[in-house]
Amino acid sequence: MTKSSRDIQLLELKDMITQLNITIKTLNDTIARQQTENDNLKAELAWFRQKMFGSSSERRTDVIAGQLSLFDTPAEEEKPVELIKPETVEKPRKSRRKKPTLKEQFKDIPTRQVLADTLSAEDKICPLCGSEMLAIGTEVIRSEVVYTPPKLERIEYIAATYACPVCKDTEEPQFIKDNGRPALIPGSYASESLLAYILYRKYGLYIPLYRQEQDFLQMSAPISRTSMAHWIITACQEYMQPMYDYFHRELLKRRFLMMDETPIQVLKEEGRRAQSKSYFWLIRTGEDGLNPIILYNYTSTRAGENAKKFLDGMEPGFYLMADGYQGYNKVKETKRCCCWAHIRRYLLEAIPKGQEKDYSNPAVQGVLYCNKLFEYERTYKEKGLSFKQIRNRRLKDQKPVIEGFLAWIKQINPGSNGKLGKAVTYIKNREDFLMTYLEDGRCSLSNNLSENSIRPVTVGRKNWLFSDTPDGASANALYLTIVEMAKAYELNLYEYLKYLFEHRPNRNMADDELAKLAPWNEDVQERCGKGNEQNVSVQES
Repeated sequence: MTKSSRDIQLLELKDMITQLNITIKTLNDTIARQQTENDNLKAELAWFRQKMFGSSSERRTDVIAGQLSLFDTPAEEEKPVELIKPETVEKPRKSRRKKPTLKEQFKDIPTRQVLADTLSAEDKICPLCGSEMLAIGTEVIRSEVVYTPPKLERIEYIAATYACPVCKDTEEPQFIKDNGRPALIPGSYASESLLAYILYRKYGLYIPLYRQEQDFLQMSAPISRTSMAHWIITACQEYMQPMYDYFHRELLKRRFLMMDETPIQVLKEEGRRAQSKSYFWLIRTGEDGLNPIILYNYTSTRAGENAKKFLDGMEPGFYLMADGYQGYNKVKETKRCCCWAHIRRYLLEAIPKGQEKDYSNPAVQGVLYCNKLFEYERTYKEKGLSFKQIRNRRLKDQKPVIEGFLAWIKQINPGSNGKLGKAVTYIKNREDFLMTYLEDGRCSLSNNLSENSIRPVTVGRKNWLFSDTPDGASANALYLTIVEMAKAYELNLYEYLKYLFEHRPNRNMADDELAKLAPWNEDVQERCGKGNEQNVSVQES
């Protein structure tokens, strides 16, 4: 039967509808794909804006205490990991901290009382009988903080010559001259107090030398930045290097270390361009309950051999906490610990904007695992547990969490989320180190201590911009060591620097002599503590 024109028209319409449906499906798929890409780009843009303009803190304000109180350990690896939704717990109200009084706020600065004598002699006459009134008591009516500007003083040391009165008329008259104490830096006018003041401002307040030069001109003292730089390097090599070497020897005796590194710029390195990256390394002791030691080391490259060389002499089997830089693999015979703060940071960066509370999102799930570990650590510290108790509690509480985390990470498919893929790769590459910290309660969960200790370098770098020579870079590393060690023991930075120059440590001193100049020494703490009544001044005593 011949089809009618109507039938033909209907068939054509059906074909057209089919083609349109296919086109619509294709366009919908394209739109969905474009939407996913747009979401990822928006998330990346938000991340870059946060990195450039936002707060650097990793703290999550939206995380509720007790979110992961029902963590389960998977019975078998082949079974899917069951993620239990966090339970909602009412956050307890924090009591407002009482505002400190002036006496409490300025308890470490000297206080003197001045009598407010504003009444005239006529005001002190009794209006009834005309007798002179007598003071019967006092009271504090107000308090204020007074600033006394620093001042410079030039001192000329006079040497006396002595002669024997008996032998003066003989053929061999006897004379002796008091030459005084040698200058801190031969041929210079730098005193202990002046150099300590310069160093305190450069490494304690991060004020570059050119600005200090301008400030000294305001005090009618033309002290050039070139002279200051020469003094800094000379004093470093003569007096600070022996203290640094002593700290280094003490560091090598410890069993729990942390490391980090950051780039710097040194203009005049032999055989290298001025734009080349050099590095400051931070090496410090961990949370082992002993005296903290914080060292900085300058090297021209980031090669792992530098870390290996610095730690040469460590007894095999020590624990080393560091970030994911592969150069630390050069340090052999060590037990590597993995920084869980870095893992958490990678996962946080992988969370798309607006999905921070979407517990079906893989990145959010990973952050919750990390939060649980840090929550356990916080409770251990609050309870004041011993290192042995911490080890036992970690094995009981945290090991199942990490096992669940590892089972969970094996099932994660990052998809188009590049940041999540990066986080997963980072975690899998450090799988062998994730549980090392469980072996000893003195091991740390994160490398936050060393990252906090590396910040003075980054702050100084923003102000100093660069070091001119390798000697200058080495001096910066040594003085940062002295200053940060003083901060760790809550010493007055200026007083401690001046104290060291007054006692002039040298290479001929034994370790027991250098120990008397260390910031943990009781006499040093008494003389250089923040509570002493000595003011920061460049005036010679």
